[in-house]
Amino acid sequence: QVQLVESGGGLVQAGDSLRLSCAASGRTFGAYGMGWFRQAPRKEREFVAGITWSGGSTSYTDSVKGRFTVSRDNAKNTLYLQMNHLNAEDTAVYYCATVRTAYGVLGLRENEYDYWGRGTQVTVSS
Repeated sequence: QVQLVESGGGLVQAGDSLRLSCAASGRTFGAYGMGWFRQAPRKEREFVAGITWSGGSTSYTDSVKGRFTVSRDNAKNTLYLQMNHLNAEDTAVYYCATVRTAYGVLGLRENEYDYWGRGTQVTVSS
């Protein structure tokens, strides 16, 4: 059974940094693309960042480009999201997810992902 467990969220001030982690088990981690999504209060869940199975390609939503960096350590079965220069609009529950297809393309939409973590709360005070 695939399990994804996020950690690293918390309450920070605007301008601060956080690094989220997502520990994966139950699947050959290095064979699947991964992604980070977030859901703010009263909003739909949105794509934040994605990375291919090899880590060779990444993609970001426009609002986080230049501030967030997605990476992975396949030896540790762990996905990361380094978030710098946080602002109040980044406040949300952050979820990691794994793409459905092994050795596939980078996933940008929710329906391309099949397993999800429970999320970690990030709150940025202004």
